[in-house]
Amino acid sequence: MNINQIKRTKAQRSREAIERLYVAMRHLFIRGSYKPLGESGKAMIEALCVLKPEIYGSISDPERVELGGLLYIFQRLPKGIEECRFIKLISKEGFENSKFAPIIAPKRRRDCYRIDEEQMFIEMTRGRSDIYDILTHLTFMYVEASKIRKNSLDSKGNRRRDWLMLEEITLKEGRGEEFSKEVGYTYLSALLGRTYEEIVAIDERFEKAGNSVNSLFHIVYWLGKRSIEEFREGKAREISFSSALREKVGHHIYGELWASNIKKFLARKKWLKRPLHIISANMHSVMNSLYATAALEDFKEDTLEDLARKLSIENERSARRKVEQFALDHGMYNLQDSSGTNIQVQIIDLLELDAKQIISEIGWNAERIAAEQPLLMVMDYAFGEQAYEVMDELLKPYETKGKPQQLNIASISIMGKAGILQGGKSDIMVPSAHIFEGTADNYPVDNDLSVADFEGHDLAVFEGPMITVLGTSLQNRKILRFFLESSWQAIGLEMEGAHYQKAIQSASKIRKSINENVVLRYAYYASDNPLETGATLASGSLGIDGVKPTYLITTKILNRILG
Repeated sequence: MNINQIKRTKAQRSREAIERLYVAMRHLFIRGSYKPLGESGKAMIEALCVLKPEIYGSISDPERVELGGLLYIFQRLPKGIEECRFIKLISKEGFENSKFAPIIAPKRRRDCYRIDEEQMFIEMTRGRSDIYDILTHLTFMYVEASKIRKNSLDSKGNRRRDWLMLEEITLKEGRGEEFSKEVGYTYLSALLGRTYEEIVAIDERFEKAGNSVNSLFHIVYWLGKRSIEEFREGKAREISFSSALREKVGHHIYGELWASNIKKFLARKKWLKRPLHIISANMHSVMNSLYATAALEDFKEDTLEDLARKLSIENERSARRKVEQFALDHGMYNLQDSSGTNIQVQIIDLLELDAKQIISEIGWNAERIAAEQPLLMVMDYAFGEQAYEVMDELLKPYETKGKPQQLNIASISIMGKAGILQGGKSDIMVPSAHIFEGTADNYPVDNDLSVADFEGHDLAVFEGPMITVLGTSLQNRKILRFFLESSWQAIGLEMEGAHYQKAIQSASKIRKSINENVVLRYAYYASDNPLETGATLASGSLGIDGVKPTYLITTKILNRILG
């Protein structure tokens, strides 16, 4: 059979599009700059439109602007970026000591700096995955901006009345003057190619995002304005990368600083030889599980789940501060990050805890804890490939007086959010292996957690391989169905598992810098189901529904360590 006659599946074409995107991004990064609507930028746009990622919804529609996707990216990009013609990705280059006020997106921990009316600097210290993530979001932003421009100009290139009226509304909004939102929605409806009802619904979601994101009117106007300026006046937009960033990426500079700070702290406390249990999780669940009952008299009769739900309410900020202060007074140490990784760390000395004050749902083997004197190290979530960098550096021996001293790593537990392929939001996934997307790399896991640990809690539990993807925003249904229905039979997708396991495997099996039989625990709860319409990450966060699976996994991990 002629090889040219073989028809590729949509999943195969999608995987090829992902590969083209990453090749293009690496090439442009090495080159140093590019114009999003130049030839190189158009290659990325074409690949993204072929791919049609679920999170970017109607990206391939020539007229309809994707609304949920816009909110998703603007919660992850610095406020005001829609106004900028020039965007520069930089490393940590001293701007934290300048007079420029940092801008931090609500859903991404990055320091960004508005240099002038047209230029934004974005600090990238979390590795290649973070760079690819933001370039993908920017590419999507330029695609949607072009749609707004096309809907705003007539066949002769003149601005339509809807655009002129939106401009007037945006100027009024900027001056703090009143205007009719209902009238404004009708202009947006024409410019975005969406129904009035859809505009009202998305504007409500933009308003709920708060002051960290500009209004829908503002964003649509500035996206269209910059696109029109490039189309009519030749004022091209540009993305560039600083030379310092290009030199540092891939060399573990920030991860090495991060790990060194942790080891120096343990050395100062003379704790290097004590058993260390590493937990990758959020910064509240372990702390609340161990300290909240003792810190809050009013919550003593609550179950851990009820207590956590109360603490997650916005107006309980003072209660959360009280728990943290109590923890700091009773064996918890906050290691503030100065490395640039944006990964916070808590060290908990279990010898300073009073077992009588811990909630009954957490087991406590007093004799074992007194004899072994274990420590907990809770680290915030890494991002994609950054997981390999920080774990690889953390598991290396500590150099003291010219001699390497191995850390006594007793266990490593990874709790994370992931997209699920068989269940729904809040359900739990227990991986038996991590498969790295786009490669033949696979990492079986001897997981200390199992389905049986999570049964009986009104949550569905799935066990099997999980796919570590190059980027959650690049997945479409065809690829996801291939992962689910092929012989991989994947249960979910996330971005860090294979990277963590690669670092752990090399440290324990090859370098022998930690115990070869270190105990491993992986468990994820579902933040979304990208195979279901309206259940992708762009549909919104779990909110209060994430409390139950988060604390269930936390309890199981702590009971393994303490019980």
